[in-house]
Amino acid sequence: MPLVTSKRPAGGSSLMSLQPVDAAPFHRPSSAVLVWGTLLLVWLASLLPWRLWQPVPDLLVLVLAFWCLHEPGRVGLLTAFVLGLLMDVHDSGLLGLHALNYVLCAYGVLRLHRRLQHFNVWVQTLHVLPVFVLAALVPRLLGAWLNGEWVGWDWLWAALITGALLPLADVLLLLPQRRLDGDDVGAV
Repeated sequence: MPLVTSKRPAGGSSLMSLQPVDAAPFHRPSSAVLVWGTLLLVWLASLLPWRLWQPVPDLLVLVLAFWCLHEPGRVGLLTAFVLGLLMDVHDSGLLGLHALNYVLCAYGVLRLHRRLQHFNVWVQTLHVLPVFVLAALVPRLLGAWLNGEWVGWDWLWAALITGALLPLADVLLLLPQRRLDGDDVGAV
């Protein structure tokens, strides 16, 4: 029986030919002004009445999840809880349903944070989309149980659209940082 030998690449070890999943350069942390400014701006926009239409995406939970993914040291469960309570007070509904939604979403993103850092934004979207749906489902089930009536499935569109907007949030919220990284290319 002939002995089978493996051929090695001419360049040396086969480990040298491996490439990272995301070849983008490492990025520096975003400024605190950008993080908290975008959260404040989106929170103020969420107070407008257009948000009450059911298929409208929840931009506040989108930006919250984005910053939980990219800046977990600054934005976490406490921020999600406070923003959720503020939205509950504004809507004057059952106190805690928005807070539960936001905390579950932030927890899911923080739990996946280490894994998602290795992927590009499209794969991150596929991972985070079920988090948005499950985080929206639990408060709807609890609200239906407490109110005694089911509100329907229109909320599912909002959760799916919110998850699908993650690539747009990535482009818009990291734009100042990409501009700074582009300025450093010519400097040696």
